[in-house]
Amino acid sequence: MSCNGCRVLRKGCGESCVLRPCLMWIDTADAQANATVFLAKFFGRAGLMSFISAVPINQRPALFRSLLYEACGRTVNPVHGAVGLLWTGDWHLCQTAVETVLRGGALRQLEDVPPPEVGKEFGSGSEFDDVARLQPCDLDLSLKWSPILAKSKGESRPPMESEGSAVIGTI
Repeated sequence: MSCNGCRVLRKGCGESCVLRPCLMWIDTADAQANATVFLAKFFGRAGLMSFISAVPINQRPALFRSLLYEACGRTVNPVHGAVGLLWTGDWHLCQTAVETVLRGGALRQLEDVPPPEVGKEFGSGSEFDDVARLQPCDLDLSLKWSPILAKSKGESRPPMESEGSAVIGTI
């Protein structure tokens, strides 16, 4: 018999079903179906199945739950998503959105999405100060033109600044 996720996606379900273990934490069959449909609409059916298949079996329920919270967070707060709701102290809105989806209700976007207050948690008293953030850092990436690499790519000379990259100078 098909699991509730495969049933609503009208896909074949077997012993090696990737959705079945993801839905075990959800109590009712209707809630399982609602969550699956919501995520399939948000990420696309193929995208959802790809996400789930890419992680080990024992982590799939946690991934499904995480995707559900992020999709609900992005629906409610399209700019900052679930992390933005957590950061601004509005996590209850994300939890309410998940409960609404599980019940089969429709979500709506917040009318006024406030930006997170940067610097409130990470401002004064933090181990990172403004001066440290402005220090140039040498990542030692060795991004120099090499005649050996150029031959393998078919180049005969180093590229000029006007060929493919914009250089922004000081005025």
